[in-house]
Amino acid sequence: MSLLTAEIPPGLSRRGTIYQNKGRWYTSSCVRWYEGQMKPIGGWVKRITSAFTGKGRAMIIWRGSGVRYIAVGTESKLYAATPSLTAMVDITPVGFATGYASAATGGGYGVGLYGVGTYGTPRADTTVLAYPASMWTLDTFGNYLIGMMAEDSKLYEWQLDITGPTKAALVSGSPTGSACVTTPEGFVVVLGAGGDSRKIQWCDRRDNVDWTATATNQAGDYDIETQGQLMCGRRTRNSTLIWTDLDAYAMSYLGLPFVYDVARVGENAGIISRGAHAAADGRVFWWGPNGFSMWDGASVQPMTCDVYNATIGDLNFTQRSKVSAMSVSQFGEIWWFYPTAASTENDKAVVYNYKEGTWTLHTLARLSGADAGIYNYPMMVSSDSYVYEHETGSTWDASPYAESGPYELGEGDNISRIRRIIFDEGTASDVSLYCYTRDWNNDSETTHGPFVAPNPVSVRIAGRAVRMKVVFATAGQWGSPRFDLMAGGKRS
Repeated sequence: MSLLTAEIPPGLSRRGTIYQNKGRWYTSSCVRWYEGQMKPIGGWVKRITSAFTGKGRAMIIWRGSGVRYIAVGTESKLYAATPSLTAMVDITPVGFATGYASAATGGGYGVGLYGVGTYGTPRADTTVLAYPASMWTLDTFGNYLIGMMAEDSKLYEWQLDITGPTKAALVSGSPTGSACVTTPEGFVVVLGAGGDSRKIQWCDRRDNVDWTATATNQAGDYDIETQGQLMCGRRTRNSTLIWTDLDAYAMSYLGLPFVYDVARVGENAGIISRGAHAAADGRVFWWGPNGFSMWDGASVQPMTCDVYNATIGDLNFTQRSKVSAMSVSQFGEIWWFYPTAASTENDKAVVYNYKEGTWTLHTLARLSGADAGIYNYPMMVSSDSYVYEHETGSTWDASPYAESGPYELGEGDNISRIRRIIFDEGTASDVSLYCYTRDWNNDSETTHGPFVAPNPVSVRIAGRAVRMKVVFATAGQWGSPRFDLMAGGKRS
């Protein structure tokens, strides 16, 4: 008798074939690795129990004048809520122009960027993106909410009256644009100002109705030299990141007379959608056309992605404008919600643990989210237009699981027989274990199980390699099981 410990490192690996990921976890949903332990993520419950109109692809949570607020922007509405409310309140600006729930491709006249192609010639290439899915960019200016959606092009401010309610209103004197962001110094910046996809413009300091540069104020503008188009921005501790679809820039405050220096900090480090960025621990993380990147306050660094094939390689590229990101800082995680090639709506989440450098996947239909802090729990917007509190309870849409790549029994040349499995779980019966065996890489697999405690479990399994699937029935944890092996011959 010999005991083989199936000790698998934390996180997923999806590089190449499943055999190339031997001895690693290969796929998962609703589990995380944290401080060396594998366990389910927390469950979720509805925070907003009445569905709202449209797809909530942008969400922000903030505290204004001592009250906690949630705001959600869809392609047709802007909503807000406070802790006592179970339904979102419509604060959509008067005259707001509705956008698009989904991206679309197609040829025809006027398709593509301004100035590209020959005037009067229809574009027949249906791979051209006719228009993206609409996504608000939301931020705060002091206590107030500000927001902009490219298809409407106007900058709005909401001054917190939810009982009337008073609708969000156009910011007087502000330029049209495609996105907005507030800098750490208190300037509101409009991207794509005046319809110019390469121009940024900012108001006077802490005065968002003064946009005309004079000798006595700090309003100004800047034309970015890029082949791309401006997408979005995010303030950091000491600067403001600005992305195009091709590259990244940092706005650094200088004061008068120049006000801001705008420098390219990342070539080929653009962003895939207006919401594909999140900040945590002094860093900013985003999903770009060429992979994932991180800003550490000084430089842009490409991130190694262990689940490349399951994310970038499986993205519905036409619907890439739906990608959204958030942080779950309690566990040191950045979440990206995205549509796979098999879906036109966000159906997966990929998660990077920036404390431990690991990746995980979830099957989860979420459009956007915001971290805990102002509220007790992280919140996420579902594809059917509800707001959920996450990381609470043990209720999931489907049982959390993780599935490994092959684990060779012995040297892999002989058939080995497993007589007993010694579980390594937090509480007996928390976990069901499936085992999959085959002799050669392209053979069909034989399924064994599910096996549940008592511990150890007597089994009769034979093969050259075994894969495991761990399924959680409730909250718990899983470590490293051991297999009681008996050596066999080269034939089964």
